[in-house]
Amino acid sequence: MTTLAPTMNKDEIYSWIVDMLHEMFEIDKAAITPQSNLYTDLDIDSIDAVDIVVKLNQMTGKRIQPDVFRTVRTVQDVVDVLAALMGADEKA
Repeated sequence: MTTLAPTMNKDEIYSWIVDMLHEMFEIDKAAITPQSNLYTDLDIDSIDAVDIVVKLNQMTGKRIQPDVFRTVRTVQDVVDVLAALMGADEKA
């Protein structure tokens, strides 16, 4: 799996997340939509969520704050958090 590039747009980040979820949890890519709830639709539990955060930290080279990830419910929420995180350095 490739790392996330700061130049990726939200569509590219979404595709990357779909690939990551498929690779990590063997979730059918067709079952993943931006509106998919990680917990109720994709059967991600709290331990899986921690694994996702660790993977995202590794792949971005940045640290996602636990408080921020607690608000994440859908795949689109993950995309939005990553887009904001990746764009943070561009504004600095």
